[in-house]
Amino acid sequence: MNASNFVDGVDFSLYFILAISVFFLVGITSVMIYFLIRYRKKKNPVATNIEGNNTLEIIWTVIPTILVLLMFYYGWTGYKPMLNPPDDAMEVEAIGQMWKWSFKYPNGKMADTLVVPLNQPVKLNLSSRDVLHSLYIPAFRIKQDVVPGGSNFMWFIPQQTGKFDILCAEYCGQLHSYMLSAVKVVEKEDYEKWLKSSDVDKNEHPGLALMKKNACLSCHSLTGKRIVGPSFKGLFGSVERVLIINKEKDITVDRDYLRQSILKPNEAIVVGYPANVMTPYEGVLNSDEIDLIIDYIKTLK
Repeated sequence: MNASNFVDGVDFSLYFILAISVFFLVGITSVMIYFLIRYRKKKNPVATNIEGNNTLEIIWTVIPTILVLLMFYYGWTGYKPMLNPPDDAMEVEAIGQMWKWSFKYPNGKMADTLVVPLNQPVKLNLSSRDVLHSLYIPAFRIKQDVVPGGSNFMWFIPQQTGKFDILCAEYCGQLHSYMLSAVKVVEKEDYEKWLKSSDVDKNEHPGLALMKKNACLSCHSLTGKRIVGPSFKGLFGSVERVLIINKEKDITVDRDYLRQSILKPNEAIVVGYPANVMTPYEGVLNSDEIDLIIDYIKTLK
């Protein structure tokens, strides 16, 4: 059984084009080898002029044209259904950001993994918080660009239970290859239970939960390890050298500095780290949520 409704159409197009390509590769290579042997200098010391052949000219013009049109036809018939999601499709917001996928359901639930019910049409409304990404589900044979400042969509019908990889197929920065997630296809009853359940760990600091939700830990570690941005461990109260309007300055990391770094991260860049990488969280996080994040950072002594 196929993982999604698009597998047959996409695979047939691929195999059809591959078969034609292999046929011509073998055919043209064989003819080249034959000509090298048949018309080598030893047998043809004096070059001879070969007149044209109208029949051959017509054949090798008409046949490739027909084959190219057939490749276009099967490619189009495999792609066209992807543009028309059914009216009863379940809609989920798929949000890309460096370097994490997030999925928001109609009831407000957020998840790092896309969970969908078996045999239910699903439409993903795609958006990006920073740069260009591309959501790619190889097992479903679907891929679509996720464009900052724009909207896009993709849809599918999952036809097999299981867990399938989600990748980013557009280079989006230093940790592009770590931007991994999964589609988990479950029975409808299990999906309803999951949708109503809470994934919140009551023992987890709410600030840490917000960091995970907003991809903060993609660039900042909790252990002192350097990634894309400074580690959160021991950060609060430390003295950092930052670049402000092309001038270096020593600052003490306090609540005001952390709040500014979350809302307007490119106004003061820690020396030694790249600029214009972090997405401004103005309009994404409210004041209370920022306070919770800062409270958690303070605990990382």
